[in-house]
Amino acid sequence: MDEGQLIQLVKEKDEIAFEMLVDKYKPVVERFAFQFGITPEYIPDIVQETFIKVYRKIHQYNTGKLSTWIYRITLNSARDHFRKQKRDQRLLSKAKEKQHMEEKYRFYFEKEEHIWLHECLQELDPKYRTPLILFYFHDASYEEIAAILKIKPSVVKTRLHRAKRLLKKEFEKFGIQEVYLHG
Repeated sequence: MDEGQLIQLVKEKDEIAFEMLVDKYKPVVERFAFQFGITPEYIPDIVQETFIKVYRKIHQYNTGKLSTWIYRITLNSARDHFRKQKRDQRLLSKAKEKQHMEEKYRFYFEKEEHIWLHECLQELDPKYRTPLILFYFHDASYEEIAAILKIKPSVVKTRLHRAKRLLKKEFEKFGIQEVYLHG
């Protein structure tokens, strides 16, 4: 079944088709939410919220890549999550997580360097972090990123350039001299 047929069946409230859509995009949503900074214990909430919105708003989806639309919904769900949390609670939670970083992140990372990369990414402003994650970890093009973030492709290119510089500075704070981001 092609994606167009799947979307049409979901629009017709076909439960099996919706389950197929969730199965296809759930790993992408989980990874993107985590990379955006959602802590592991809240990722299921973001996934659930994202797919509730997909189900409720699928009738509004008309053209373009479905993945772009789902990324945008995930991004909005993640932003909503952060708005709901108080700043002090988030800082306290992050301090506790660092103590158990290796155990907690073992599921998401194969190497210790990946943990440091994640920590450095979390230090970036979301306007730089998001395009970087989409470009390097989700193979999104400038145009796809522009569509997800509702900005121009030229702005995406500028933000990626700045993000790489900022990320390099974050790595240097950890004493890591080389950053392997090409593109």
